[in-house]
Amino acid sequence: MVTGSALRADWGRRNFHAGSAAEEIVARRYEAAGHRIVARRWRGRGGEIDLIACKDGALAFIEVKASRDFARAVASLGVRQIRRIACAAEEFLGSQPAGSLTDCRFDLAVVDGRGACQVTENAFMAA
Repeated sequence: MVTGSALRADWGRRNFHAGSAAEEIVARRYEAAGHRIVARRWRGRGGEIDLIACKDGALAFIEVKASRDFARAVASLGVRQIRRIACAAEEFLGSQPAGSLTDCRFDLAVVDGRGACQVTENAFMAA
């Protein structure tokens, strides 16, 4: 008999691997566009940033969302998560030579069930 905790563990494993695969798809897309991936799953005290990329001295803090379709992926990003990402980004910027004056943006990359990817640059700048 399969227990509830075993089902949750299996669900968690599948989500972890799906998230990792989505992050890899997004990382390759950014690299193909000339970005250098600076960090993957960077964790600060305030939260985690899925990918941090750099191009021409500007940083992109990238939140990756994967779901069956793009709409569900976008809908899964909430205001509280945006705040945590911004807090983590602020902490990361503290390690940069120009600090909070570093040129940066926050991108949202969504990956659907077929592996297609859409990127929105400056996706939640106002949040």
